[in-house]
Amino acid sequence: MSGGAKILVVEDEASQLELLAYNLGVEGYDVFRAETGEEGLLILEEESIDLMLLDWMLPQTSGLEVCRQVKRNKKTKHIPVIMLTARGEEEDKIRGLDIGADDYVVKPYSIKELMARVRVGLRHTFGQTGADVLVYENLTMDLVQHKVSLGEDTINLGPLEFKLLRVFMEAPGRVLSREQLLDRVWRDNLNVDTRTVDVHVGRLRKALSKVSDTDFVRTVRGFGYSLDIGT
Repeated sequence: MSGGAKILVVEDEASQLELLAYNLGVEGYDVFRAETGEEGLLILEEESIDLMLLDWMLPQTSGLEVCRQVKRNKKTKHIPVIMLTARGEEEDKIRGLDIGADDYVVKPYSIKELMARVRVGLRHTFGQTGADVLVYENLTMDLVQHKVSLGEDTINLGPLEFKLLRVFMEAPGRVLSREQLLDRVWRDNLNVDTRTVDVHVGRLRKALSKVSDTDFVRTVRGFGYSLDIGT
């Protein structure tokens, strides 16, 4: 299930850009295209991108520099970056990984392999911190003890509400579609629909409201939800 994930492809070769966009579209992804690094960075500011395919050799700003800027920006550093390049030397690969690239594919590549790497990258989109405790404002989630608290108050959540809140807390401020939430929380259950997301968001809100007047979950009408108290 792709969940309509948003993929940004930054590639200056028109034929390669078209090939990637076509195959990603067939897989059900929402594709954004850029032919320069500057254009790619602008799209990242305007859209909630889930994964980036980035060509190393770009005019003006190189793919390496684009990757560096993405990983230095706290709003975009969580986005998996797969570098696409004809540079197959080990030193180049290490250089790319050192500045934050999550994966590295050497041209010419197999489309099937690349799509597989995209799926792997998306599975990691919301779990890259490696932290045992997630914090947003005064809301704390302990992943080891499976405990959620708001200040001094403990919040009792069901297993699905816990997973849902974890997805939100791993990407605070990002607007997540119902399809994306289905993909992350109900990954192995293909018999649920987007209404299920609304039901469990409602339960999560109810649990949080028992200890706080703050509405932590913002509804984006016609699209989905975000962990965002508007500060």
